[in-house]
Amino acid sequence: MTPADKAALEQRLGHEFRDAELLALALRHASIAESRQKSNERLEFLGDAVLGLVACQRIYEKFPDLLEGEMTKIKSMVVSRQTCAQIGTDLGLQDLLSLGKGMKSPDAPLPPSLAAAALEAVVAALYIDGGLEVARRFLLPLLDERIVRAASSGHQENFKSILQHHAQQAYGATPVYSVLEEKGPDHAKHFHVQVRIQDRVFEPAWGASKKQAEQAAALEALRTLELMVLDEAGQAHLAKARKSSKPSETETAEKAAGSAREDATPSR
Repeated sequence: MTPADKAALEQRLGHEFRDAELLALALRHASIAESRQKSNERLEFLGDAVLGLVACQRIYEKFPDLLEGEMTKIKSMVVSRQTCAQIGTDLGLQDLLSLGKGMKSPDAPLPPSLAAAALEAVVAALYIDGGLEVARRFLLPLLDERIVRAASSGHQENFKSILQHHAQQAYGATPVYSVLEEKGPDHAKHFHVQVRIQDRVFEPAWGASKKQAEQAAALEALRTLELMVLDEAGQAHLAKARKSSKPSETETAEKAAGSAREDATPSR
């Protein structure tokens, strides 16, 4: 990382590091480090905890009426690997990573997990170098909108769970997911997944992992069934129930979303 890159990143982070080596460590992948202890993996571990703490406190403060299980679902979406990868990519962290030659390929982009890990490591570096308030000041503008969106979406992006509940209630069947295709090297594979309910097959979807591809395929099915809609920002929401003398598919989906949230409530 050049001095110019460091200065630009510090501006985006809102913090000038007293320990420049700490920021460099946060962006050093294990593939190029002398040992894993000298890579960003330990910082990633700490940053995950700091990120979770900041998110949990914010959710706790914003939604005093929510129960533990509901807050847990919001938190799991807000600090998911996918969200971390999006934030890390927006910050350009993947372009600043120090990587071994085997990780660089002109034929395939870097896996999103690298940007997610880099973000967590950078959060830890901010925490160590400047304290919790510095980390919080950096994170909250990035998390606030996502927290509100997750709370208002009615599903917390658990599309598979909503589809499963709907399929069981409406058809007495369970969705079946199939991997149609895999692309990319082992460290950056993408998966093409299709979902079927009984004899009905829905449009497949791509994802950077099987889990992400299955969630994307479930969303495609929910949209085809007119149970989910996308807003202007491309965010998914439960469709509004149509007035009818009997429960609509959308109302069934709303009940399914509620059941999905209840399923997420931790047992004691």
